[in-house]
Amino acid sequence: MCRGLRPLLGRRIADVTLPACRYRPIVIQPAIGTIQQQLVGGAIDQISRLGKRVVLHISPHVLVLQPKMTGLVSLELPPSHEHVRLQIDFKGQPRLRMLFWDRRGLGTVEMLLEEELHQRIVQGRLGPDALAITLAEFRQRLSSTSRAIKVALLDQKLLAGVGNLYASEMLHQARIHPARVCSSLSSKKTAALHAAMLEILLTAIEHEGSTLSDGTYRNALNDPGSYQNMHRVYDRAGELCPQCQRSKIVRIVQAQRSTFYCPTCQR
Repeated sequence: MCRGLRPLLGRRIADVTLPACRYRPIVIQPAIGTIQQQLVGGAIDQISRLGKRVVLHISPHVLVLQPKMTGLVSLELPPSHEHVRLQIDFKGQPRLRMLFWDRRGLGTVEMLLEEELHQRIVQGRLGPDALAITLAEFRQRLSSTSRAIKVALLDQKLLAGVGNLYASEMLHQARIHPARVCSSLSSKKTAALHAAMLEILLTAIEHEGSTLSDGTYRNALNDPGSYQNMHRVYDRAGELCPQCQRSKIVRIVQAQRSTFYCPTCQR
């Protein structure tokens, strides 16, 4: 999402509006009138990411967009008009417009002063980023909990940026059972998981994410991602494992989320 929004860099905001939407409104703080007053006329200085949040820097403010499960940030026509929750129009040519789209209404939008960003968003809420954490800190954080490894990987306070789909994929590549207790992992297994995490997340970013059968996820240009074509286990229950070619992929539920694994490769 951050890469897709790069055309906005340097552009000044012309207007911030809430399109008519008959569904449950998403959380937007502060009130839209205050956001308009503070941001209209300001320029996008930087676009960054905090875990699974997109941050637009409009000095001295930041606009933090949290898409959650079904949110999208788009510069093109979204999958449907009735689920657009926020619209930002920009000055200049060619005309640019950013839309925050969310089918289930779980996302959030929050405007803060830049100096508040760490205290309000990071401190106490986000652990080290999955693409930046060292092996030593990764090992230390996992060894300190007795939770199942799949559940722990989704805890954004423990580690920021890993989603449900990718947790299943990286555990399969590292040959670790998703119910394995974190503190029982050997140094070798932890290193294998750390390497798999980096490889899978970077490859998924290169392929612009995974668009599943419901078609919800799209990139900023309203095109599907392509990493779904490389999934080893996710959403492949009943199919033969591509790694061992012996067992069929199994689906279980952990912390109310679907987990997929191979009973042979991940004993």
